[in-house]
Amino acid sequence: MTIEERAEKAAGLKMSGRYNCAQAVSAALADETPLTEQQLCQITAGFCAGMGTMEATCGALIGAGIAAGLKTEGAGTLMYTRQMITEFKNLCGATVCRDLKARVDGKPLCPCEDCVRNAVRAYGKVMGM
Repeated sequence: MTIEERAEKAAGLKMSGRYNCAQAVSAALADETPLTEQQLCQITAGFCAGMGTMEATCGALIGAGIAAGLKTEGAGTLMYTRQMITEFKNLCGATVCRDLKARVDGKPLCPCEDCVRNAVRAYGKVMGM
């Protein structure tokens, strides 16, 4: 599966209403990790909406960071997540949920479905996919 196919899978999962942003990203990247999609969804259940308050990092980016940590078994993960943060910010304009949902000309800076797409894209670019 290409990174764009994964990005679209994540967006579809998010828009289905059955997955939050962190779950959608981690599910789209599940085969990159030693865990099942169900296990990843359980782990990432509490990371949506900027830790539930819109005050913290976008859950989609957290889901990508969790996948990176599992793929690398923790080796160099901080470097990868820093790179993903930079890439995500370049694509979305911000990394904090509240800022991503801020209204610009009547629409959010980056809608949730685009955040999950861009988190998967950032993971793909940084992890060499």
